[in-house]
Amino acid sequence: MTHSRSGKSLRLAGLLLAAAPVAASAAPIVMGTYPDKLFVVEETTGKIAEHIKLDTGLPTSLRLSNDHKRIYVTTITTGGIEVLDTATRKVLNKFSLNTPTTKYRFTGGVPDPTGKYFYTIMMTIDKSVDRYKVSKWQYATIDLTLKKVVKTVDLPDEDNALNAARANMMISPDGKLLYLFRDKVVILNTSDFKVVDKIDMAKPEGAGLENTSFGGGVELLRNNDEYVSLFTAADPYIHNKIFGIGRFKLASKTFDFTPIGPAPYQMAGLQITPDSKDGYTVTTQGTTGNKRCEIWHFDLGTNKVVDKAEFPCRSRFQFGMSSDGKKLYIYGASYDIEVYDAKTLKWDKTWNLDADATMAGLVYAQ
Repeated sequence: MTHSRSGKSLRLAGLLLAAAPVAASAAPIVMGTYPDKLFVVEETTGKIAEHIKLDTGLPTSLRLSNDHKRIYVTTITTGGIEVLDTATRKVLNKFSLNTPTTKYRFTGGVPDPTGKYFYTIMMTIDKSVDRYKVSKWQYATIDLTLKKVVKTVDLPDEDNALNAARANMMISPDGKLLYLFRDKVVILNTSDFKVVDKIDMAKPEGAGLENTSFGGGVELLRNNDEYVSLFTAADPYIHNKIFGIGRFKLASKTFDFTPIGPAPYQMAGLQITPDSKDGYTVTTQGTTGNKRCEIWHFDLGTNKVVDKAEFPCRSRFQFGMSSDGKKLYIYGASYDIEVYDAKTLKWDKTWNLDADATMAGLVYAQ
């Protein structure tokens, strides 16, 4: 069934872009590690093929350009941005925004289609003689050629600043509209950050997984005109929650929502196979010592859950998929990647990284 923006409220539960055909060959994985490196991991063997030093510091997010030719890395140590060529992994551009008296804090963002600008949500910390002054959260435009912030606009007071700062971002193919997916969908003009439209939609309470913001995670299945996600919807009478697959059309701002079944406590990390036939997510029930984690496999043709399997929970982790859709990854905030077979949902192997991976997510250099 289709829900327009005036339809029932939907809750967002883990984002991924719409599936598109990709090559079946394995692609190198690029992921962030402490304190200032990117690792290139061979997907067939789990071996570290390359270490890329980031002069600007600790990576906090990785973002592919819409054409997959560039990887944009944000770093927290110096408020930096580094741009890499996807094929060669060579650093094409790098700079730090921080100065001795001003620090910039942002954890991701999205480049415009031309590669000239980078849009994000940030705050600044200014050091004066006797105090520090912390700004409000601001929408910001960073000029990648001039290597500086060229526009900032304070977030409205009615916005939840923390939710906004962690928003997932997309940009329209013409670069004129910025889409923020958070406690609601907010559509902005990139020229002045004025709100074009708002659509009532909320993330679930609490994060069962460490989903990175701003399009982090396995940026493999991409369609720049549509956003595909797991949603939960509550009926207006007895408020029973069901989950299903929703598609958000960027142009018309409408939803196609197909219910699947009763919603678990928390769920996130939708991954879709390259042929668009199978989907996978991770659910969590309970907290701390009572926490239970499961991988769910569902058939996208019938929109039915076809298999479930429990796996050892971590306090923080991310969920991903191999480039061919045959393996599933549990990784992040650890020294390894746990590899599971997508067909059987059983543990297959563990890749030792010999380095502590950040929660910046991973992308494929293909």
